[in-house]
Amino acid sequence: MKIDIFNHVMPLAYLDAVKQHSSDAGRVKRVAGIRLLWDIEARLAMLDEWPDVRQVLTLGLPPPEQLGGPDLSPQLAQIANDGLAALCERWPDRFPAFVAALPMNNAAASLEEMDRAVERLGARGIQLYTNIDGRPLDDPEFFPVLERITNHHRLPIWLHPIRTAQFVDYRTEATSQFEIFQVLGWPYETSVAMSRIVFSGLLDRLPTMRIITHHCGGVIPFLSVWAETMWAQLGSRTPDDSYAAVLQGLSQKPLEYFRMFYGDTALGGSASALRCGLDFFGADRVVFGSDCPFDPEGGPMFIREGIRSIEELGLPESEKEKIYYKNAYELLGLQPAP
Repeated sequence: MKIDIFNHVMPLAYLDAVKQHSSDAGRVKRVAGIRLLWDIEARLAMLDEWPDVRQVLTLGLPPPEQLGGPDLSPQLAQIANDGLAALCERWPDRFPAFVAALPMNNAAASLEEMDRAVERLGARGIQLYTNIDGRPLDDPEFFPVLERITNHHRLPIWLHPIRTAQFVDYRTEATSQFEIFQVLGWPYETSVAMSRIVFSGLLDRLPTMRIITHHCGGVIPFLSVWAETMWAQLGSRTPDDSYAAVLQGLSQKPLEYFRMFYGDTALGGSASALRCGLDFFGADRVVFGSDCPFDPEGGPMFIREGIRSIEELGLPESEKEKIYYKNAYELLGLQPAP
């Protein structure tokens, strides 16, 4: 059994909303051109190659808050979640669960839609993005969302990077060139969001919060020793003393908080990158995730290469079982199928 915990689909009704409301022509081109994102019959035919793979469905970009203002985004989130739930209901043997989308530019509506999606539709968590229209997740306005999914529903958060070409690489340019904003910007986005969660003290306020980071924690595992030595000097590079008190306010060393996150295996098939992630998070906090269908083949490559990367490491069977399905079942609160 393999539980693909981080892949993407787009219900047709939500795809129609993207075409109608998105101002990002590049993103519309991208999602409309990937058939397995919205043609579920084609997705199922592709999955026949791996009869042991089950996919936990998450909504593909863009999120509701990027398609409309706070009056429209709740309706868009409902369309997405209704569509995701319908796919799981129709094909439960392939799609055992889905993750709820929220209208995060409307905090009150996000709480309502979270409750509806979890309690009425059966969602097993929520998907949040590394920034909400440019605002960090440690913004106090978003705390009720984090608190409710953690303490009330006791379900995890899927953390997806988001960064557009408007995040420039150089101040002298109008847009990011060569799609650097995505290729290099997304791992950076993930790492920044994790850092803000750690240093804002959110993991002390919500110690049972579980966050699954896409692409195995961005650059944090690779730069963990560098980050540890640099953050040990926090406050030495700034003119005031405010940062010096941050470390004293944390109950653990910074790197121990970063190890509380989960990382998925969506690394394009790189066994060496996965080895780095496993060394950092440990086998108890790594889950199989493919990022299907956003690969050069439009669906199968990241599943195939993701499995190969795990097998290449020669891990003990007990660790492979954790990565492939046991950690996912624990996070989702589901019982393994016979």
